[in-house]
Amino acid sequence: MRAWQAIIWDFGGVITQSPFEAFARYEAERGLPAGFIRQVNATHPDSNAWARLERSEIDAELFDRLFEAEARALGHAVPGREILPLLAGAIRPRMVDALDRCRAAGLKLGCITNNARVGEGPGMAAGAGHSEAVAAVMARFDHVIESSRAGVRKPDPRIYRMMLEALSLPAQACIYLDDLGINCKPAARLGMHAIKVSGEAQALGELSALLGLPL
Repeated sequence: MRAWQAIIWDFGGVITQSPFEAFARYEAERGLPAGFIRQVNATHPDSNAWARLERSEIDAELFDRLFEAEARALGHAVPGREILPLLAGAIRPRMVDALDRCRAAGLKLGCITNNARVGEGPGMAAGAGHSEAVAAVMARFDHVIESSRAGVRKPDPRIYRMMLEALSLPAQACIYLDDLGINCKPAARLGMHAIKVSGEAQALGELSALLGLPL
């Protein structure tokens, strides 16, 4: 068994409920094709409005207009301002408990999150109460890298290297969790053990088995 020294976590869709669930509800309510918002985000993924917002190259006002234009080009006009509030998913208590158990076991904790400077507080929090809860979780990490502050976003390999440097650890000593396979691949190529999170129980089960630690 590898001597694990750190767990590196994505935030949205791992520590919190997936925004994809909110996207699906929005699409159903407005009669949009299932998966349409993700389709917009996946079109020109390095240069579209979403990517530029997460690198803080544009503000929320410009994002609103650019996202709507991109959505319209794919067949449906969707204002970007209506999408941003969908990002603030509820925090998963079992994941927070897992953070605490990992820290108690002597493991370092890192967080790499693609986010934007919208809402209140860290991450993509919406509203003061949610932002305070997010801040309490963020305080548990030894180091946090936010794309909106770093100017680089996953899956760019540079952001993973930045975390390894901050933790002063080799990739082989780290486990990485993310709900997107495209973001897991660079971590795995660097030598981390990547866990693609498809659900809370699945992710904690895989992590527990790797660590030999009940989660």
